[in-house]
Amino acid sequence: MDQLDIAPDAETWQWLSRAACVDADPELFFPVGESGPANEQAERAKQVCHGCPVEKQCLEWALNTNRTSGVWGGTDEEERRKLRRRHDRRRSAQGTQARTRQQSAPGRSRRP
Repeated sequence: MDQLDIAPDAETWQWLSRAACVDADPELFFPVGESGPANEQAERAKQVCHGCPVEKQCLEWALNTNRTSGVWGGTDEEERRKLRRRHDRRRSAQGTQARTRQQSAPGRSRRP
């Protein structure tokens, strides 16, 4: 994990320096392909993550910086896409609920 596309700030380096993957082979976390040996490699990487004291911070960082490849925070690319979609749907639903409450607030006329 020596090379990151986005330069981490000091706070990121604090948790990253405690990550279980620091001394692991970085190639483990970037399997090539989506089946067979690549799936097995991704599962081995996730096992390293699941024993990591900063797994949650790593996942948050991966989601916030849109990591689209590799295993980060115990998740692969597809799992992070699903988490993002779920988060986006939740945020969209909250926005819709807020607009509905605002439109139906006392003193506001309703649109036909």
